[in-house]
Amino acid sequence: MRSAAAAEPSIRQAQGETVAQLRDIMTTKVLTTSAERPVAEVTAMMVKARVGSAVVLQGSWLAGILTERDVLRAAASRSDLTISPVSQWMTRDPVTATPETTAEEAAHLMLTNGFRHLPVVEGRSLTGVVSIRDVLASGIRRRRTPE
Repeated sequence: MRSAAAAEPSIRQAQGETVAQLRDIMTTKVLTTSAERPVAEVTAMMVKARVGSAVVLQGSWLAGILTERDVLRAAASRSDLTISPVSQWMTRDPVTATPETTAEEAAHLMLTNGFRHLPVVEGRSLTGVVSIRDVLASGIRRRRTPE
């Protein structure tokens, strides 16, 4: 589900171009889990939801993120993922962005740090997740839109 909060996209000027903000392109229906849940269970949830990550919450706090890469690392360890907790494999305290972050800034963060899923927070509240695919798609749509 895409955020439909604004009728018109929020944009910022970046080097003479209009750039979408994450609030316009992030996924707001985020798959969340607890750190204690088994990796196999969360992986099945990710497959069913057709997403590449699950945000790990401790109460209402962002504790981490479990991504496809984390699951691959866990599988390669030959651990029993039906009992191995997410906390053992998740990325703790992930880098985050705000809804006002531009797609260009998010792309830079993800490429520089080598990850593909970026939690979006406002204050201490999780508001969404943006993927590198979301960022690329927004750039393609922007280039196809006549000025």
